[in-house]
Parts: sequence; C-alpha cells; structure tokens
Amino acid sequence: MSQKVLLTSKEVHIILHRLACQLIENHLDFSNTVLIGLQPRGKYLAERIKQVLESDYQIQDIKLGFLDITFFRDDFRRGEKTLEANKTQIDFLVEDKKVVFIDDVLYTGRSINAALTAIQSFGRPSEVELLTLIDRRFSRHLPIQPDYRGRQVDAINNEKVIVKWEGNDGEDAVYLVTK
Repeated sequence: MSQKVLLTSKEVHIILHRLACQLIENHLDFSNTVLIGLQPRGKYLAERIKQVLESDYQIQDIKLGFLDITFFRDDFRRGEKTLEANKTQIDFLVEDKKVVFIDDVLYTGRSINAALTAIQSFGRPSEVELLTLIDRRFSRHLPIQPDYRGRQVDAINNEKVIVKWEGNDGEDAVYLVTK
C-alpha cells in the first residue's frame, strides 16, 4: 500500500478560505441559505466552513445541519458489510431556502443523489448546490457536478482518497492511497 500527499495542512487552509469566499459571493449574509453536511465525513468539512465564515468573515447566524443518507442510498442492501446509520441533525425547515450540501469527496455521485431524496423530508428547497473538498471527476456514475470544489483529483478505481481533519484525525491533510 502506498500513500501520496494530495493536500498539506496549509493547502487545506487556503482551500477552506477560497471555498468560504465563493460561498459569500453567492449567498452574501446567508439569511436564506442553509449548510447541510452529509454524514459521516461531510460533517467535518461543513463545521470547518462554518467556522471560517464566522471567525474570519464575521457572518453570523449560519444555519448548519447534518444529514444521514444511509437508508436513502441505492446501494443500501447491496454490500457485504452492514451499514451503520449516523444521526440526522436538522432543526430547521429547508422550505424555500438555498441548500448547500457539503461533502468531503465527490466520487460516484450516489451520496448526493441520496441526499437529494433525503432532504425532501425537511421541505422543498428553492435550490440546491454542492460543495466538495475533493472531486474525483473520472469516477462519476451519475451526472452530478460540484458548484464549489477544493481540488480535482484524477484517481483510478484502486486508489482511495483519504481526508483527515485536525479535530478528528490529528491533522488537516488529504492523501491518495493505493491498495
């Protein structure tokens, strides 16, 4: 197994700020926008984006929720391993709001497809956007593209992208791992 650094801590920091600025360009004060981190790993990116928006750009009252898509996936019963559900934490309606889905890696697009179905339980958004740290652009199974992307990665199928977060994994970094 080999491991290559795709993003260092400094590069992750720069990308988080760029993504935050792009969100501000399109959503200004976020009064009609909600951020939804996709469980499990999109939660960490969503929390960091919110933190950057609040601390570095003084945007207050950002609504942040976390959406579990486990039982909405089209491959829910196909795998060998038993899937474990995460917690959905959305204490607001998304009716007529601009929703920004946040996930760490966009791979096949199936998670986003599941999220589009799952979010309907919380109302009908006026629009939905996608922010992702890593876009594995040649791996898509569905016609889904990010509105905001940190970095495009051309990874082949036996390669895996691993995103690590300081508060959870001890470092901010992204690795490409070959099995």
